[in-house]
Amino acid sequence: MPGPTRARGPGGFDPDHGWRLHPQVAIRPEPFGALLYHFGTRKLSFLKNRIILAVVQSLADHPDVRSACRAAGVDESGQGPYLHALQVLAESNMLVAQQDSKEGQ
Repeated sequence: MPGPTRARGPGGFDPDHGWRLHPQVAIRPEPFGALLYHFGTRKLSFLKNRIILAVVQSLADHPDVRSACRAAGVDESGQGPYLHALQVLAESNMLVAQQDSKEGQ
């Protein structure tokens, strides 16, 4: 896997920075949330509700993850599960830091 775009373990994901979908990831909305498919790694991930889908789809439009959560209607006190889900997506290379994905384009 390419080193610069991959989140590095538990400390690699920082919700106070900007993130976006990896350029090789496609989203397929579903009634329960969505499916994410990474064409490079061939991994499949599930988003369990429409709120996390809205957060993921809007990440690139916000300066940091917390702003994307707030824009999707998730207040600070309710962000824990969403931040955890986004960290898992970053660790599986579904999400990349905004500066990393811009360098690769």
